[in-house]
Amino acid sequence: MRRLAAIPLSAALLLAAAGCGGNSSTGTPTPAAPGQPVQPDKVAAGVIAIVDVAPIYLGKQKGFFSGRNIDLTLSTSQGGAAIVPGVVSGQFQFGFSNVTSLILAKSRGLPIKMVSNGVASTGKDGADFGGVLVKADSPIQSAKDLVGKTVAVNTLKNIGDTTVRASVRKAGGDPAAVKFVELAFPDQPAALAAGRVDAIWVVEPFVTAAKAQGARLVASNYVDAAADLTVATYFTSQELIAKNPDLVKRFKEAMAESLAYAAAHPDEVRAIIGTYTQIAADVTAKITLPAWPAEVNKASVQTLTDLAVQDKLLEKAPALDELLP
Repeated sequence: MRRLAAIPLSAALLLAAAGCGGNSSTGTPTPAAPGQPVQPDKVAAGVIAIVDVAPIYLGKQKGFFSGRNIDLTLSTSQGGAAIVPGVVSGQFQFGFSNVTSLILAKSRGLPIKMVSNGVASTGKDGADFGGVLVKADSPIQSAKDLVGKTVAVNTLKNIGDTTVRASVRKAGGDPAAVKFVELAFPDQPAALAAGRVDAIWVVEPFVTAAKAQGARLVASNYVDAAADLTVATYFTSQELIAKNPDLVKRFKEAMAESLAYAAAHPDEVRAIIGTYTQIAADVTAKITLPAWPAEVNKASVQTLTDLAVQDKLLEKAPALDELLP
């Protein structure tokens, strides 16, 4: 997931100060006049135009949000670097971000809380929606062979390099001896083919794109990091939870229905991906879809927190009970 970096506290707090008050939906809704229909809550959600968020687009299309009196607008951002402070400031009522980014944000004191699962690993080694790939003729045969090599990730010091290190550690290698370079997902397959890096970590559709160019999978890093890893979640601000808990409840219910529907209707998932991304239909037909379980795997969030501390992304783990739904 692209550019899901840690959020500087000062920048986020400045945004929060500038955005006090925010959307009217952050407060208690105004009751309708007698005999008038209840006005829906206008809700803006910050998302990323990637495969992972297909359920929320499906849920909007199927009326799971409007049926709960939520008028949902989906705004795309490059990643959590924009979405997290957007939620804190009130620009967005809800946002989507990977778990490591949220852990890092919480450790910096940002008042956020997960409200719904977002996306999860399939838990299947060799058949996940993300992985580490090398050229077909590379001498690298396993994660252990990444020691001393250069691996491209989309964002340094985030969920990519920490889970790749988990693969190396599990295979018996020294994770500290792997060199990581930052490169956007769309640029990674070409960099690998040209030999500018030894390996790449990508998610779909770039896994499929790299394989089409002859790349070979050597590790399923999400699978290696934790069983059924929760990769990303939807979250909101503590302010919204305090001011409008009913809206948060309805959003959670709509997301639960959306996740269940996406999990049960993969063909509709593949179809809707083409409506909000530039991924061609022939590619979406081939990609490996992630899992969309209803619940956040709290044990896997703890594992990602432990990895963040172990790999020195943060000095001390935040209080996860204040972050988890």
